[in-house]
Amino acid sequence: MENALSSLEIIHLGLMEYSTALEIQKKIVSQRVAGLVPDRLLLVEHPAVITIGRSGSEEDLIVPVDLLIQKNIAQHQCDRGGKTTFHNPGQLVAYPIIELVKKDLHWYVSTLLEVVAALLREYGLSPVFKKESPGIWIKDKKIASIGMATKKWVTYHGIALNVNNDLAGFNCIIPCGIPNQQFTSMEQELGAPLDLSRIKKQFVHHFKKLFFYQESYGQKHPSWLTVPCLATGSYRKMASFLEELDLSTVCQSAHCPNVGECFGKGTATFMILGRRCTRSCRFCAVDKGVPSPVDPLEPERVAEAVHKLGLRYAVITSVSRDDLSNGGADHFANTVLAIRRRCPATLIEILVPDFKGIQDAIETVCTANPDMFNHNIETVSRLYPEIRPQAIYDRSLNVLAMAASKGLAVKSGLMLGLGEMKGEVISTLKDLRRAGCAHLTLGQYLAPSKSHHAVSRYVPPDEFEEWRKIAKSIGFKEVAAGPLVRSSYRAEEFYTQSVQKKTPITETAH
Repeated sequence: MENALSSLEIIHLGLMEYSTALEIQKKIVSQRVAGLVPDRLLLVEHPAVITIGRSGSEEDLIVPVDLLIQKNIAQHQCDRGGKTTFHNPGQLVAYPIIELVKKDLHWYVSTLLEVVAALLREYGLSPVFKKESPGIWIKDKKIASIGMATKKWVTYHGIALNVNNDLAGFNCIIPCGIPNQQFTSMEQELGAPLDLSRIKKQFVHHFKKLFFYQESYGQKHPSWLTVPCLATGSYRKMASFLEELDLSTVCQSAHCPNVGECFGKGTATFMILGRRCTRSCRFCAVDKGVPSPVDPLEPERVAEAVHKLGLRYAVITSVSRDDLSNGGADHFANTVLAIRRRCPATLIEILVPDFKGIQDAIETVCTANPDMFNHNIETVSRLYPEIRPQAIYDRSLNVLAMAASKGLAVKSGLMLGLGEMKGEVISTLKDLRRAGCAHLTLGQYLAPSKSHHAVSRYVPPDEFEEWRKIAKSIGFKEVAAGPLVRSSYRAEEFYTQSVQKKTPITETAH
């Protein structure tokens, strides 16, 4: 870690003349040097203005000054690094005023560029860096410019990202000293309107994360994600019961927010094949590492638990066991068969890993004939390398398609709030339907810890309801959507409604 900063104040200046914003910057810089204020990040839009840095000059102007005046484009000579650039409304301008405790300018510049690059990647854009010129390009078009200055190792000036601004002003200058340099914006690249206020929030998120300020994980959850702590007698009784049988649940291992509700009702999702996963997904709280040997008696203990709890609907999941030749498929099948022998009337849902796509393994668990075959797609294809580095999007679709081809009821789930875009979610839902998946869960991603992928945003309940309607219109038979919905959330109710076509599942107050 190059820099360990703990306190950052965000200041939104709105639309402000460049000269006024510069005066504010210099005042705050003096206060920061004196230790009177914390680090600050100023976010601003400027009326149309051409700024000329220390390396630039009026020779960078390619239109007469009179014409600039007619166009209401101001000029300003400033003390930042770099040459000449253009600002106007719709462009996100960020001025970090932070103390560089490690006194490393190269790290600061590269990290600030990476903040913008991370934001662009969220929208499916591919940022390009050029050694000979600071900034960010999309292919051969520049989308972000950087220029900075320091005073006693406190930074000011910063970076400008074209979001939805008019780019014509760049034609009045030799931008950044590069003749004929073309510019682009996020909106132009995506071909869709963008909300600048949302872009600002995402910028702040990435800035905090990459400069090691407080991450989204540490922020207060919105009110709709607040659930009471249910350390009731029935909850404690359930936890003790599972401990006596030496059984694990994903409810506990994955820090499920609904564990109090489910344990209180005497239900749980059993997690077989040990407590350690061989994969390192960045959303999951289950322990990682070298797993324990497979316990051949575990299927019978699960069946015993199902019998003693009187479960009419049992959900079985597992860690990923890439160390096993068939990923633990035999153990899954044995657990289903053990429950069938002990509790023949109990319906069984299995939530399986991808078994590395091994066809024999998938056929093994399908042959056990579960009442619901569940495998989570988790997120959109673009985010797989970051969120699920050892998984493959198409492989997961193939797992679902194979189960559907066997005549099983097939279910999958997505988390929202990881940085996905609306179009990507819709494409994923269509991919799931083409694979034969007819049942769907949509829930809010919650970061289990600071070391996990940070929450990109909190999706409000009304938006989840819109997603439920979209999914139904795409052809899903049943959809459970809400901030606290999880893969096995009210699984029995979900299954019953799928079969009997009752009203949709909604979350009740907890």
